[in-house]
Amino acid sequence: MELERLGAYLKTRRHRVTPADVGLRTYGTARRVPGLRREELAQLAGVSVGYYTRLEQGQAGTASRQVLNALADVLRLDPTETAHLHNLARQPTTSRLVRPRPERPHQRVLSLLASLGDSTPAVVLGRRGDVLAWNRTGHALVAEHVDFTAPHEPARRPSVPRMFFLDPLTQDLHRNWGELARIHVAYLRLTAGRYPTDARLAELIGELAMRSRDFAGLWAEGDVADCTVGAMHLRHPTVGDVDVDYQVWLQPDSPDHRLEVYTPHDTASADALRLLSDQVAAKPHAWSPGAGTAATPAR
Repeated sequence: MELERLGAYLKTRRHRVTPADVGLRTYGTARRVPGLRREELAQLAGVSVGYYTRLEQGQAGTASRQVLNALADVLRLDPTETAHLHNLARQPTTSRLVRPRPERPHQRVLSLLASLGDSTPAVVLGRRGDVLAWNRTGHALVAEHVDFTAPHEPARRPSVPRMFFLDPLTQDLHRNWGELARIHVAYLRLTAGRYPTDARLAELIGELAMRSRDFAGLWAEGDVADCTVGAMHLRHPTVGDVDVDYQVWLQPDSPDHRLEVYTPHDTASADALRLLSDQVAAKPHAWSPGAGTAATPAR
């Protein structure tokens, strides 16, 4: 599957903006497009209709930063969406996909994970949402049905996007699955703009689009978002309902890798996490997250 091109993204964003959003009058005339027409967007951005049409069709070459920022202003893009627009504009018109080596979490990230112990659930995620490492409580909280040692082996690493859209147990776990699914897809699109030649990423997106109608529908909407903080409302099979806030920590040495930490949202959830931590502590284990690379589930 080819990853997203500039023209396709511009088209989905153009359809999202109504004439009323940018102060245009339509005088009650019927419109064939759901949002702005090409000529309306071009006029508001200060470019010719022909040039903008060639941009959408991928025939205009490289757009300048000034033009991209003007388009972003008219399309009402937020900073993350604007960054994605610039990422897409920098892509060569013809680019070959390459297969990156398996990811290895930086030792500083693993040391930070190990310092949390098992009292605070945490997971280390790679560029494509693969689990590179997790502590025992993080594993028990978000994927206790998956082999804890799986992240050790790149071929077995659990893929959070795959689990989210293809694993019924993961779907049942999240009471706010719809909200989180939209965030997952929007962040995956942001990643695709940053790494347009990543063959593994292209394969993941293609697989999900073919096997999950939910993913395909959300991908077609074209939304882009970063994923740094938010809420997860869980229906946990062991400790019941748990509401946690997640926050992502990034390391400059490995900006692709995200340490996701989960903290309780309320007193009842804090009690549930303590119970989960106690249960984890009571089980024998021989691996710690600081000892090396992590574990993962089968696809």
